[in-house]
Amino acid sequence: MKLELSLHAAKLKNVAGLGKGTSDPFAVVTMVGKDRSKKSQVVGKTERIKNTLNPNWVKVFPIEYELGNPCTLVVSIFDEVKKRDNKSMGSAVFDVGSILGSRGNVKGKSLKKGGIIYAHLRESEGSGTLRLKMKGTKLKNVEGFLKKSDPFFELSRRADSAGGQTWDNVFRSNTVKDNLNPVWNDAVVEISTLCGGDLDKPILVSVFDFESNGKHVPMGQFETTVNGLVEAASNNQTMQLKQKRDPVGTITIMSASVSGVEDVTGKMAAASVSDTPVPAPQVAAAPPAFVPSAAPAFVPAPRQPTFVDYVSGGCELQVNVAIDFTGSNGDPRKPGTLHHISSGMNDYEKAITSIVGILSKYDTDKSFPVWGFGAKYGGVVRHIFQCGPTPEVQGVQGVLEAYHQVFKSGLIMSSPTDITDVINAAATRSRSAQEAAKQTGKQAYTILVILTDGSVSDVNATAACLSQASDAPLSVVIVGVGNADFGAMEFLDDFAAQNSGQRDIAQFVQFNKHCTNSQDLSSTTLREIPDQLVGYFQKMGIAPLPPVTALDEEIVVEAQEEEIDLSLDFGSGEDEEIVVAGSGDGVYAYQPRGAGAAW
Repeated sequence: MKLELSLHAAKLKNVAGLGKGTSDPFAVVTMVGKDRSKKSQVVGKTERIKNTLNPNWVKVFPIEYELGNPCTLVVSIFDEVKKRDNKSMGSAVFDVGSILGSRGNVKGKSLKKGGIIYAHLRESEGSGTLRLKMKGTKLKNVEGFLKKSDPFFELSRRADSAGGQTWDNVFRSNTVKDNLNPVWNDAVVEISTLCGGDLDKPILVSVFDFESNGKHVPMGQFETTVNGLVEAASNNQTMQLKQKRDPVGTITIMSASVSGVEDVTGKMAAASVSDTPVPAPQVAAAPPAFVPSAAPAFVPAPRQPTFVDYVSGGCELQVNVAIDFTGSNGDPRKPGTLHHISSGMNDYEKAITSIVGILSKYDTDKSFPVWGFGAKYGGVVRHIFQCGPTPEVQGVQGVLEAYHQVFKSGLIMSSPTDITDVINAAATRSRSAQEAAKQTGKQAYTILVILTDGSVSDVNATAACLSQASDAPLSVVIVGVGNADFGAMEFLDDFAAQNSGQRDIAQFVQFNKHCTNSQDLSSTTLREIPDQLVGYFQKMGIAPLPPVTALDEEIVVEAQEEEIDLSLDFGSGEDEEIVVAGSGDGVYAYQPRGAGAAW
């Protein structure tokens, strides 16, 4: 998915020096190498903003991201110093998935040198660029007696959010000194950044008088669209600049052209219900101001909702974890078996750390139910039981601790491998979560991660179970651990495709095929989830909610840590029952929500 990163900071430490005024900050964004074989890459740098410790940079950075593929960004802030080395004002590390999983897709980090840096992500929509050249005529002077204004202009896109409509600044022009009839340099702006691919979406053009202290004075503004700019240029029309409804000059669109954008007018015309031709627009000889035409230059293509749309609207992702404790895993007390716990991580621990670690960034409360299956307690095989002493655990470390505690509970690792109960439990929870969210105007989606060492004992029953759960807001990720024959699991992965009209909710990945690279494992495992989530809500006729907005004071600000990267060092049955002695109190009974019965 294509994203756009924007930055702003607050309460930065002034490093300009005694008697040298206030710092002039700019930021540099670097993408950390995804593994040791790849070098870090500088994405770009923002413009410098003079004399401020609260910069709101206009520059927007394109970021490519795929769910499951860790993407780490380092944001470094500097005070620009002429003819000398720039001074560092602090740096922070951001994980792209963590930003997307935060309220309003905004995350804050406190800087060790003082201040806070905020990173905001939104989806990049549309393609192509707008090349624009404008000039002002008889702008009203706001500089004062015996001086002239130094005008520059900004372009802002309209942001429609749950909190209402706001304007986000996305471009700033050069400044023309001492001139009330400025001719600005050509502006080249990405269509995705300016209007999200919608050429008829309102944009705001604002003109300011530049002030060296950073407190620029408004000189007027007008609202238009990309199509409006293009048509105004072709018809030699002007825009009226206004300040508090009073005319304060005019802006001439000297040239405006869009390139790299598909003109879908012909495609849309094919679907028209009218055979009446559209007459050519009449253009006056010398109109005083631009009047939008009824025939736009381009017709924007209908846009389908995406995973980012739902996440930006506050859709809560909830993660459930289920772990295989059947006897085919081997005696956990013996080195080399799948559940053996030593100083290094076994394959189950590696899979939990990699996959749940990624998904946890999208789980609002980071509280996960952890279930086991395939073990005997009291002589009865349990196809679902609670791991650990609490119904839910906190974070990835909580999942690992709950997993470890099972081996102290006196279990007997048994058979068969039956995952239908955990699928049914996750489907029930997912329906309840979505219904509860719906009552409060929200949305919820659940992801069940099943870690198992072999194929299921009853393929047909498992396929039927997945079919029944296909109408739930649920994705089922099955990770095969070990060297068993996983042919039945691959059949389950392809089952939905063989049954037309049924929603695909299952994804199977064999751990050993990706065991040398944790990023490859998580990326492959979670690749289908975005489409599955969108597919569910679209099938149910549920549109994304408006993007959630968060004020700076509402954002949880994290302290910057020393470590900027975490890499996993990945390393490597029989069906007889294995008795594991323990001093625990035995099985922790799984309690379905809203029910009192134990499994």
